[in-house]
Amino acid sequence: MEDEAHSAWARAGAAAAVFAVDPAALGGLWLRARSGPARDRFLAQLAALATYRKIHPNIADAQLFGGLDLSATLSAGHRVHTAGVLGARGVICLTMAERCPGGLAARLGQAVDAGTHGVIALDEGAEDDEAAPASLTERLGLFVALDGIGAGPLAPPPTTADEIAAARALLPSVTADAQALEALTVLAAELGIASLRAPLQAVAAARALAALAGRQAVASDDIRLAAELTFSHRATVFPEEAQPPAEEPEAPEAPEQPEDRAQGEEELPPIPQEILLEAVRAALPPGLLASLAAGRAARGRGAAAGSGAKRKGNRRGRPLPSRPGRLGSGAPVDLVATLRAAAPWQPMRRASAPAGHLLHIRPSDIRLKRYEERSDRLLIFTVDASGSSAMARLAEAKGAIELLLGEAYARRDYVALVAFRGTEAELLLPPTRSLVQTKRRLAALPGGGGTPLAAGLRTAFELAGQVRGRGMTPSLALLTDGRANIALDGRADRRAAGADAERLADACRAEGLPALVIDTATRPQRGLEALAHRLGAAYLPMPRADAHGLSAAVTGALGG
Repeated sequence: MEDEAHSAWARAGAAAAVFAVDPAALGGLWLRARSGPARDRFLAQLAALATYRKIHPNIADAQLFGGLDLSATLSAGHRVHTAGVLGARGVICLTMAERCPGGLAARLGQAVDAGTHGVIALDEGAEDDEAAPASLTERLGLFVALDGIGAGPLAPPPTTADEIAAARALLPSVTADAQALEALTVLAAELGIASLRAPLQAVAAARALAALAGRQAVASDDIRLAAELTFSHRATVFPEEAQPPAEEPEAPEAPEQPEDRAQGEEELPPIPQEILLEAVRAALPPGLLASLAAGRAARGRGAAAGSGAKRKGNRRGRPLPSRPGRLGSGAPVDLVATLRAAAPWQPMRRASAPAGHLLHIRPSDIRLKRYEERSDRLLIFTVDASGSSAMARLAEAKGAIELLLGEAYARRDYVALVAFRGTEAELLLPPTRSLVQTKRRLAALPGGGGTPLAAGLRTAFELAGQVRGRGMTPSLALLTDGRANIALDGRADRRAAGADAERLADACRAEGLPALVIDTATRPQRGLEALAHRLGAAYLPMPRADAHGLSAAVTGALGG
């Protein structure tokens, strides 16, 4: 345990030093750690090496890019502009990065791409689906995870500011040969990293490490540590270890070396890919890869999943930039924004207006406040209660619903249950947050009969439309073995039943209903996978899942 903590602190210290040496080439540093002594110690070490300005996720564009200084403009009688955070080159520290909206992530990403700013993203996400936006973290070359690591005396001595200055002076003369770039590019491909930004930032990190060590050429140790620092948060897969061949092939004869090679010129020895892969794997804390993947998936689904869809309001919620409007519309007036809009025109209006009027406001200056609210979310379980699935899956579905409802008290989440069996579907559990009522309804959940899959989708689709009218955000979790055999009109016709289910799936997708299809059959069903594709839903075969497994699957796919 002590060795793991020491290694983690050594990587964290190396990341801080590398970032301080060349923040522009590395883009930034993603720090995933909750508030505590370990994070405070790392930030103190980073602040001693690099100067940065802190911003919050709700920063306004006027603060970010600069804008009109209202008080100075009114006093001077002419426009006075202030420089924003992005007005000068430097490093920006984004606090609560897991709450960063997409618009701010795009603006910061643009500054990183321009090479004018480096970004430190402080990610305090406590759950798997809480993570900084991928559009920002994909641009940050370095990653540090400190959760579960103490801040005791195990941390190695930090790099000093004088060492950083010396490394910056040496950096322009540090070289990395083509073999190092090739090794890092191949490793990135094996880890499932599609962006070419990753190997380029890894080379920049290797050059910075060489400069910190006082070398003018990148060494094998620099490449290995650079891969640990820059690839761990981007990896999507880890290749299985290759089996050794039965017979060792004969080594080809080494080509003759040219006699005119300059004396003292050294080639970097080849670095086995297995060593680099193990280095990146060792840099990841247990379970972190799955956690980051869940965060990427949740971000990719947009606002429809997770904590409910965004909607515009005029009374409560998160403040949005004000907009032009008129008095009497019912929305509150943003006084500061109104004065800011009127300020540039005051000298002209005073000259043409009667004396004695110090402030002139026109209807075109009026700015109205806006807010963004989060709607309540409803998770609609649509469960196959037919004879083929009732015995195997109803108990698991009941347990999964109870588990999800037990976690819903910390959020504004509701759960509903639609069961389809025989020739029709039935809403057994209307939208509720009551765990007592849920247990009572689930205890009498029936089973047996045919599989009217289309009827189940229709009932869920109609329920989703109803709750949207009440301001809720619905999501669909479909549990079935895929063998639909009852059409909407009650006929036992597999072809008609399949066609009806496809039409309902197209309707759900057209309405933008987030969905997850869990295949409970013993073997994955191609027809059900195709239905999931028509729904625009994630397809998850789970032939042997229990209640906890189903609950975890729904939570990971729909942000439940």
